[in-house]
Amino acid sequence: MQLISHSFQDGQAIPGEFAFGVSDAAAHVALSSNRNPHLAWSDIPEGTQSFVLICHDPDVPSQGDDVNQEGREVPAELPRIDFFHWLLLDIPASITRIEAGSHSNGVTPRGKPGPLAADGLRHGINDYTAWFADDAQMNGEYYGYDGPCPPWNDRLVHRYIFTVYALATPTLAVDGPLTGASVRAALAAAPVLGQASLTGLYSLNPSIPLD
Repeated sequence: MQLISHSFQDGQAIPGEFAFGVSDAAAHVALSSNRNPHLAWSDIPEGTQSFVLICHDPDVPSQGDDVNQEGREVPAELPRIDFFHWLLLDIPASITRIEAGSHSNGVTPRGKPGPLAADGLRHGINDYTAWFADDAQMNGEYYGYDGPCPPWNDRLVHRYIFTVYALATPTLAVDGPLTGASVRAALAAAPVLGQASLTGLYSLNPSIPLD
């Protein structure tokens, strides 16, 4: 399988329009247009009945003590954990393209609704749900795509890995809430015929160039 995007090149920076946050000289971070990027996949395995799409950031700090704190930095060598930005399930085998902005076009305080999406697709719960849990203005269940917004003082450039999985079943059976962990567990037990990935880079630290 092959996965490409017209929104960014593999291994290159993701434009700010596809991010949750962009750099701001006064406040460090400002909300962005938060559009989902264009994606298209090809070389589909024979017998494919549906696809699952996951976007995750494997570079999120495992400890939040220094995150977004004035006069401090998140060290690059700090152990990192996964943060899920997009879980899209039950994509019919006839669909091999997602247009830019078709699933997200702007930040929705308290999250976009789900899990049901157009054309019988299902959106999972992304990890902004936990991130905003204690924020009175933003807390809620965040379904669908919400883009990059890494700590503005992180010394590490974050990777955003988009992966499409081809399944031999029309739907993915998931136990419990549609979180990143539960979807991954379901994929581990599912008849996956093939997969392909694409990685974009993003940082809100103005001292770290991406090019």
